[in-house]
Amino acid sequence: MRTIALMCAILSSGTLHAAAPTTVDAAIAQAAKAHTPVLLDFSAPWCYSCYFMETHVLNGKEWTALNAKVIIAPIDADSPDGAAWMKKLDVKALPAYVVLDENGAELGTILAEQTREVFYPAIAKIIDGASTLDGFKSKAEAGSIDSVATVLGAYSARDDGSAGLAWYATLPPSTRQSAARQSHVSLWLARLELARAVHADDNAGSIAAAQKVLAGDIGCDRPYIVDRLLEASDKQTPAARSALLKRQRAALDTMLDHDFFVAKPACADQRSAVVATADVDSALGDAVAEKAVLDRAIDAVRVQLGGNLTKDRNAADNLRVYLVRAKRTAELDALYPRLIAAYPDDYVYPYRFGRSLLERGQPARALPLLEAAAEKSYGENRLAVATQRVLALKALKRQADAEKVVSDVLEQTGQWFPEQVAKLRKTLGT
Repeated sequence: MRTIALMCAILSSGTLHAAAPTTVDAAIAQAAKAHTPVLLDFSAPWCYSCYFMETHVLNGKEWTALNAKVIIAPIDADSPDGAAWMKKLDVKALPAYVVLDENGAELGTILAEQTREVFYPAIAKIIDGASTLDGFKSKAEAGSIDSVATVLGAYSARDDGSAGLAWYATLPPSTRQSAARQSHVSLWLARLELARAVHADDNAGSIAAAQKVLAGDIGCDRPYIVDRLLEASDKQTPAARSALLKRQRAALDTMLDHDFFVAKPACADQRSAVVATADVDSALGDAVAEKAVLDRAIDAVRVQLGGNLTKDRNAADNLRVYLVRAKRTAELDALYPRLIAAYPDDYVYPYRFGRSLLERGQPARALPLLEAAAEKSYGENRLAVATQRVLALKALKRQADAEKVVSDVLEQTGQWFPEQVAKLRKTLGT
């Protein structure tokens, strides 16, 4: 999904224990000795939500208290270990906070940017419940409606609608009847129906399920569901699509006014809300409204930063995305060097700037930036950078240099990330 795929997080380095484990196996081993749960924080350096969570949530007295209760392990999603465990735990989006018990059994998962007021109670509920997912399933089968909702929520966090609905169908009819009468359970079921339809490329089913979800009390998740509605309705007639989306525009506008562009936002992921609103305006053919929401977001984030890009990296990266979405290329080209200077140890901004120039047919300007990014990249992101370097070198008729880039990168990471390796080889033409 356009929006969901952007979703990401990183832990606050200032408050971690000095010996915090950085692999999942090490975290589980440490938890087994301490007889305590594990909180896995899957992160990635390209992830904008990382910086929101780091700055606004993963700190303070609540974070200190959480460190005293669980083993916290920052897991890099771009590393081989992180990628393997994300697949094993069926984590499909970032940020992802997965709680395991001391034996490595899953207790629960939280996804996406969250406010402090939402994140800590949700984590506490998972930890204090002290029951594995299998344990919740057993309680649900015995008639616990709260446990039914917990299990359905876990399947929704994995975006696995088929498995979640299949499990629900195994419950006794009396339990399903009682559960379906509860609004929070019916909402989880609708979300699972949506996930199943999306993965089956069932646009009609996706539209129907998305409308059910959007009619419920989904709070800060509305932009993500609207994003799926946008994709599912893409091939509808203009009149039919307009009827669907007009209702959502009003709801999104209200969210921006009351939950985002205020002194104390109730929702965390401003970017998804802004982009979803602009996408709805675009789909409705309202270029004036589309420009207005993007201009408003750009102006707001500039005021927030006050010219200091290091003040809040989440906000700084939001500015980049809003300028991209608004096609304000000259301002974006002026911003990139400032971002590179503000975050000199990171591969992301030279990579993004280089890729932007390359896509605009400027390989000679792009190549030095991509080479600078290559010096700082690693794991999966090293392969992404290499792919763009190869494209730039080929555009400059430097095939031999492109082949050497591929050879060097495969020597470093070739045994990992087979899909990315295949893409790199295809780019080279081998």
